[in-house]
Amino acid sequence: MKSPRMLAVALVGVTSIALAGPAGAQPLERGTFHDEFTDVVEDFCDVSGLTVQLDSVVDGRFLLNRHGPDGLVYGMESIRLADTWTNVNNGNTISVRERTLFKDLRVIDNADGTLTILVLGTGNFTVYDQDGNAIARNPGQVRFEILIDHSGTPEDPFDDEFIEFLGFVKESTGRNDDFCEAAVPELNS
Repeated sequence: MKSPRMLAVALVGVTSIALAGPAGAQPLERGTFHDEFTDVVEDFCDVSGLTVQLDSVVDGRFLLNRHGPDGLVYGMESIRLADTWTNVNNGNTISVRERTLFKDLRVIDNADGTLTILVLGTGNFTVYDQDGNAIARNPGQVRFEILIDHSGTPEDPFDDEFIEFLGFVKESTGRNDDFCEAAVPELNS
């Protein structure tokens, strides 16, 4: 994730992605990324004493394109996530598989040094028990807005800084199973 805008959005659990520009237009930037990490989470899902280890693999692609008469940059990102959560006390595990697309639907220059970006996030999030059975799902889509400081260059995303998550414009559609309600019994069994 080379763009500061992409990194900032990822920090709030989402990342911006661009709409395609005019036919034949060259992308401003495109690329792929891969990350693997391990973390230990104490009091997982607010359960006192439940400590879990998270092993995560994230793969994705991103695209930035200029769009519209002002040449503002729109982003798009496709993410594939594979997580394994392990109870460090008993070895029980659950796994999570997620495929998500984030796409900028509208970029507004607020004429005050900021951009307001309307982002669509859509995909599928599934939690599996140790035997590979799906125990929770969250497919569907959300729409939310973020506020970006464009550093005086609204057409250049590479110097942007994330300011604020402005909230959901459209709450999650589809099924919304509670992750912790599904995960904690499996990890504690």
